[in-house]
Amino acid sequence: MKTTDSSSRSAVITGLGAVSPIGIGVDSYRNSLQAGVSGVRPIEPDDRIRSGVAAPCSDFEPSDIVSSADLRRLPRLAPMALAAATEALTQARRPFGPELDVQGGRSVGLVLGTGGGGIDFTLDQARSIYAGGKASLWTITNATHGNLAGELSIRLGLRGPSLCVSTGCASSSDAVGLAMDLLRSDRPGTPEAVVVVGADAHIRWETLAAMELLGVVSTKEWSDEEAPTACRPFDKSRSGFVLGEGAWAAVLERPDVAADRGARPVGRVLGYGCTCDAHHRVRPAEDMAESARAMTLAMRDARVEPEGIGVVHYHGTGTPLNDRLETMAVRLAFGDHADRLTGSSCKSMIGHPQGASGMAALVATVAALSGDDPFVPPTINLHEPGEGCDLDYTPLEARPAPGRVALVNCLAFGAKNSALVVEGCA
Repeated sequence: MKTTDSSSRSAVITGLGAVSPIGIGVDSYRNSLQAGVSGVRPIEPDDRIRSGVAAPCSDFEPSDIVSSADLRRLPRLAPMALAAATEALTQARRPFGPELDVQGGRSVGLVLGTGGGGIDFTLDQARSIYAGGKASLWTITNATHGNLAGELSIRLGLRGPSLCVSTGCASSSDAVGLAMDLLRSDRPGTPEAVVVVGADAHIRWETLAAMELLGVVSTKEWSDEEAPTACRPFDKSRSGFVLGEGAWAAVLERPDVAADRGARPVGRVLGYGCTCDAHHRVRPAEDMAESARAMTLAMRDARVEPEGIGVVHYHGTGTPLNDRLETMAVRLAFGDHADRLTGSSCKSMIGHPQGASGMAALVATVAALSGDDPFVPPTINLHEPGEGCDLDYTPLEARPAPGRVALVNCLAFGAKNSALVVEGCA
C-alpha cells in the first residue's frame, strides 16, 4: 500500500448507528448486508403513481424513541435520526442528554445531512390547509432543514456547532466532510467530537410521482415475489432506483481525544473531496471528469495513492445512465488499478435513501471492514452486467475484503460529486 502518515489529519470513528430497511441497529444492518438481505417490498397500490415498490424501515417503531405528542410535531426522519445518533454515542461511550454537563456538551458538535428534510411533514400540513383544516404550529421549523439539526442537538444536549448540509444525494457524505474540517480546525470553540447523521424519510405518493416525472425511479410492474429484486445496480435489466429511507450515524473524534479517553475506534475517515460538474440539474456530465476529480481529491486529502484503495462503495443507484457513467468515473480516477478494485452497492438491498446515501454507505463500509472478519457486501440482483458496467461489483454474495481501506462515492442532483476515503479497524 502506498500511503503517507495521515493520522494527524484523520478522524477516528468511535461509534456507529443505523436505522435501515434491513435492520435496526448496526449489528443487524451489518449481518443483513453480509447475508445479502433485500429490504425492498411492494407498497400499497395507488392510482396516482406507477411505482409499486419501495424500501421502508418497516421494523422501526418511532414511539420507542419519542412521545406520541412529539410524533405529531416532527417529521418521520427525526426519531430515526435520533435513534441512530443515540446508538452511535452509546457505542462511542460518550455521554449525552441529562448525563452530559455543560462543558462536555460544548465539546461535541452535530452535522445532519438530509436531502428532503421535513418534506413529509410539510406536505401533510399543506393537505390539512387545503382541506379546510389547520396547520401545525411547527410547520416552519420542520420545513427548515437546519432546525432539524437543532432538534437533534437539543435532545442530545450537544452545545457545539449544530449544522445541516443539504446537497441532494451527497448531503451526508458532505456532512462528513464538514465534520472533518471542524475537527481539523484550530479555531476557538472547535469541537473535539462531531456526531454526523444522514437521514431521509419520505416514501409517499407525492415524492414517487415527482421522481417518476424525472424518469429515475423504477416503474416496472413487479410481482410480490419479484419485488425484493427490483433494485438492480449495474445489471443489464436495471430500470431505475427504488426509493428508500432511514438514518445512519457516526461519532467522529480527533485521534488524540479518542486516545486520551481510551476509546477503541471502529474506523477512520481519512479524506474527503467534492466537486461540481456545472453541467445539468439532474444528469451527470458525460465525461465524468469532475466525479473522477472528487475521488482523486479525496485520495489526495487522505494521502493515499489509488493502489492503496482496495474497495469502492459505489453510489450505484440502478439507473441505466448513472451506473455506466459512475463506472467510467472510477476508471478515470483509478486508471489500471480500477480492474483490481472490489466494489459494492448497498442500494441493491436498502434502496436509495436520498440524502442519507453517503452515511448509509459509510456505516456499511466501516462496519463491514472492521473486526476480525472484514468483508465486502454484495451487490445483490446483479446477474448480467449491463453495457459499460465492466468492473467488479461483488455480485450476489459477500466475499472477504482485500483490505480495510475503501473509497465511498456519491453523485447528486445539482451536478454534485462527493467522495470519502475510510478505513475499518481490526
